[in-house]
Amino acid sequence: MLNQFKISEVEKIGQEQIKLNKKIPFKVKYQYNYLWQIYYSENTDQYFMLVPTEDSDYSTFFFLLKKQIERKRTGKIFVPIRNVGYSEEYLRRLEFEDIENYLWLFTKDWPLIYEVYDKSDNLSIHIIGETEVYQKVRSPYKIKLESLTEAKQFYKLLKAMFVLQTELPDYFKFKTNINKGGEIEFSLEDRKIEYANIVDWVNEEYSIGEKKQKVAQELIAENNEKLKNLKIEIAKQEIEYLAKEKQISTFLECKKTFFGKFKYYFKYSKKNNKNKIKNNNKQKLEEPNEEKTSDKPIVNIKRKKKQNYTIEELVELYKIIALQENELKNLLMDINSLKLKNKNMQKKIENATAFIEEIDSHKKSIFEYWKYSNKDEMATLPEGEAEEINIIKKITKTFDYEEDLEDFGKKMDKIQRKNLNKEETDSIYIATTKNLEILNKIRTNECVPKDIENLLKELKKEAIEEKTLMEEEFDVFGGIIQDSRISKIKNKTHRELAKDKFKILDISKNTKQIGFKLSLENIIASIKEALNKVVVPESLPVYKAIVEDKLDDRKINVFNINPEKEIEEAIKGEKNRINFYKINLKEGANAISYTNCIFYDNQNKTLPVGQDLSTKILVDITKLDLKLKEKSTFKIVNFEDETDEFSKISIKTVNVFEFDSEIKQAEKNI
Repeated sequence: MLNQFKISEVEKIGQEQIKLNKKIPFKVKYQYNYLWQIYYSENTDQYFMLVPTEDSDYSTFFFLLKKQIERKRTGKIFVPIRNVGYSEEYLRRLEFEDIENYLWLFTKDWPLIYEVYDKSDNLSIHIIGETEVYQKVRSPYKIKLESLTEAKQFYKLLKAMFVLQTELPDYFKFKTNINKGGEIEFSLEDRKIEYANIVDWVNEEYSIGEKKQKVAQELIAENNEKLKNLKIEIAKQEIEYLAKEKQISTFLECKKTFFGKFKYYFKYSKKNNKNKIKNNNKQKLEEPNEEKTSDKPIVNIKRKKKQNYTIEELVELYKIIALQENELKNLLMDINSLKLKNKNMQKKIENATAFIEEIDSHKKSIFEYWKYSNKDEMATLPEGEAEEINIIKKITKTFDYEEDLEDFGKKMDKIQRKNLNKEETDSIYIATTKNLEILNKIRTNECVPKDIENLLKELKKEAIEEKTLMEEEFDVFGGIIQDSRISKIKNKTHRELAKDKFKILDISKNTKQIGFKLSLENIIASIKEALNKVVVPESLPVYKAIVEDKLDDRKINVFNINPEKEIEEAIKGEKNRINFYKINLKEGANAISYTNCIFYDNQNKTLPVGQDLSTKILVDITKLDLKLKEKSTFKIVNFEDETDEFSKISIKTVNVFEFDSEIKQAEKNI
């Protein structure tokens, strides 16, 4: 142990202890957690440390020994203790388990819950986890409960929301967000939910529920009346149709015999027809309404007004509302069904009336009627046509980047290999590098000679460091592979060379500023030409995080198919406020995805098909009409240094602008 002992490692632990004395890390852990093999024994009520003799690092053991020698008394250290249960000073063990279940419902992530004691043995509960803040973008959060009151109130708040969301998922769907301190907060329809105002909130929700119930009752009464009227109307239509159908069937039967024709001619004369219509109308008026007794009466539930309502009463009210709204849905379905039946019956009656009028038109004389009824072919009675009352919208596929990116990337890679030449893919590759900034400056006429000069110097220096700037200025091999080296892209082997930005930009020792700028201008023109050749084969959302106020359609705009990666890149900057743009691209929009053929030359035809190296996509927004669909805001926790457990955190505010897009008419015509 002494042979492997390093003073520097002990000093490092000492420095960490100093930091822990000042501040507990956000995630309540630090890099060397696994070295502290300290356990708690319930039998002896003591802590003991295991020191494996075959371990290669004994720094934690020697640190404890050093502290004992220095102080000559019992010292205190911050350390994770294994095999120790919750003290249950603030919350019981079952309540901790409940909190885990509750938070999983709202965040879809299991939290970690720690009891932490400071130097004065003051207890605080730290809850750490992740929650979704925008679509699939997730952010860490932390909850710190420093007293029994705080712990109980937080538990009750979670329990109340959990009961409402599980019992009434159609009415209560709580959302999570991050506040300025990196803690999780809850909201319902953009209203923040806190324990301090939960009583008022429950009362307000109860009042809203009573209004919903009143509206549902009124609609039920109104639609019951509509249903009754429709049933009466259809009953009359059925009587009328049956009478006409009977007359038509009688005619078809009577026309078969000599005496039958005379019988029909005199039976259904105009005088007899008028008497029959009067009798039918009388029968309709005298028809008893059987539906009145079968309809359910509307019960107005009168409740005594209270000052405060409980969660139980709120759940009970909304369950009644759910039953009434379900009854209303069934009523509307019945009404729509009867409306369809009504239309069909009207069509049938119209056809039957036309058929009878055709017969009656030949009854001016017995001889004309005789001739008509002896015809071989008779017009048939067409039935009513089925018509849809409710128009069913076409179900379209929703793009999910986790599930669909692989297939989308393969489609785009095939399209781009077919439609784009080497010069165009080379130019797009330059847009994947940091040279994109200078390209946009040239395109927006914001570039000054100093920008060109600085970038050229930087590229020449980089080329020398990478040993690509040799004495020989001309590469006689070009893109042909010079050896049998095998490369891999996500476990897919190939024998292709990666694109070389120095060759594409024609960087040599003799490259001048004017020639370099001309190369950049040619690249911009080539990218523009390439965008005219490629369109997306399906609809999908794309994302872009910027610090400017709005998108600039003069620039080459690179978006990301993966919103999580776009957010990760954006929050690393110094700005605390980010504008996050989401554009719902329609199938047929001009865009070029950063597929494998953008990063590699495919001289040997071995390059795997797909989009395995980047999730970015270049979109020509000049050809789109953008309409703002929704605007929202969320916060996300960012660690300045992910590798440092004591790293400062910053809370970034992200303003989301979601746009629907339509391809401009001029582009459609092309």
